[in-house]
Amino acid sequence: MSRKVVRSSKFRHVFGQAVKADQCYDDIRISQMTWDSNFCSVNPKFVAMIVDASGGGAFMVLPLSKTGRIDMSYPTVCGHTGPVLDIEFCPHNDNIIASGSEDCSVMIWEIPDGGLTTSLTNPVVKLDGHSKRVGILSWHPTAHNVLMSAGCDNVVILWNVARGEAVVRIDSVHPDLIYSACWNQDGSQILTSCKDKTMRVLDPRKGTVIIEKEKPHEGSRPVRAVFVADGKILTTGFSRMSERQVALWDPKNFGEPLTLQELDTSSGVLLPFFDPDTGVVYLCGKGDSSIRYFEVTDEAPYVHYLSMYGSKESQKGMGYMPKRGLEVNKCEIARFYKLHERKCEPIVMTVPRKSDLFQEDLYPDTVGPEPSVEADEWFQGKEGQPIMISLKDGFVATTKTKEFKVHKTLLKTTAASAGNQHDNSGEVQSLRKEVKDLKAAIEELTNRVKELESKH
Repeated sequence: MSRKVVRSSKFRHVFGQAVKADQCYDDIRISQMTWDSNFCSVNPKFVAMIVDASGGGAFMVLPLSKTGRIDMSYPTVCGHTGPVLDIEFCPHNDNIIASGSEDCSVMIWEIPDGGLTTSLTNPVVKLDGHSKRVGILSWHPTAHNVLMSAGCDNVVILWNVARGEAVVRIDSVHPDLIYSACWNQDGSQILTSCKDKTMRVLDPRKGTVIIEKEKPHEGSRPVRAVFVADGKILTTGFSRMSERQVALWDPKNFGEPLTLQELDTSSGVLLPFFDPDTGVVYLCGKGDSSIRYFEVTDEAPYVHYLSMYGSKESQKGMGYMPKRGLEVNKCEIARFYKLHERKCEPIVMTVPRKSDLFQEDLYPDTVGPEPSVEADEWFQGKEGQPIMISLKDGFVATTKTKEFKVHKTLLKTTAASAGNQHDNSGEVQSLRKEVKDLKAAIEELTNRVKELESKH
């Protein structure tokens, strides 16, 4: 009689734990919008959440240390005229955050180091190019100042933020609403899922489809897709009977999935978060009260269920901390920021270990905040691999990132000055246009006066 051997994995006993009540962010009115984005973005300095706002859209940016009850009058970022649908911090500069809104615009904001002291209404750059609301934003993982936005006009735009201009416009690929759009690890490909039930891998600079897969899931509800290790693709979607599913695909052979697992019959869209360092993928359902996690490996069935973190309250959104913001001396391998109706609650994922020494196997070198290529070079065709950093000494890593930040701020200044020149030229152009319009109006009035005089 053969006994079933339990698969050995160092992540088998990972457990999730909510922080104590005094370490939560309380009394925040989280946005009531029914949109399937994360509604939250975090980095080692700040946590940002989309909040309810009268007369426009707003989001709140808090320093990580500002826990407890947040005053009603706390300043927000409120430059949009419509509700904010998605926000994302720049991976190369912790003070820069992008926001997309129902007002069809994308705005880039600079948050001062200690957080906001007054409400922010003027963005550093405003990016106009979509004709309908903008619901998806994603910064390029390795190129500095490259941002992807996708709107309800079924268009994907790649922006050079430093110049404030749309460089690539992918408008003939998606016939319907785009559900998700993300980069691969070095930013050489984009993966999208669309309402036409097709998943596509695109060449970002050419805007062409490299490969596509129809109906990764049979159901008609939204599909989410992310790149995981070795270029494979993980999707979450629904079966014909509306059961939630998770599947793994090999783009070299899109015929059949490597694995397809049914999870449950809940209706919330599953948001996948993949950690390339550990190979663990976390599935957080919008409206669920749990986070499931799986390990993605090279051996069948490829996606191995590990465990589930459950709580009483459902989540309205979820932020995911980059690796460099975790506490390595506590064997923390992931941290989520779960949005409730009125608060944000950090949830820590830990691998139980007796030793408090640095665990090499849990923390291989991870992606640092340094970009490997500038926007102009990347748009011209230069590829950049992620620049890795060691987390061996958490504190040193922190000071390093601070230096990076300063360095980035300098870069930002040069970028900003380039942007300012561009902004100035934009200003000049708009003034010229105004002058032109005024001249035309004066000419029209003169002609009417002449007409009237000739009649008399």
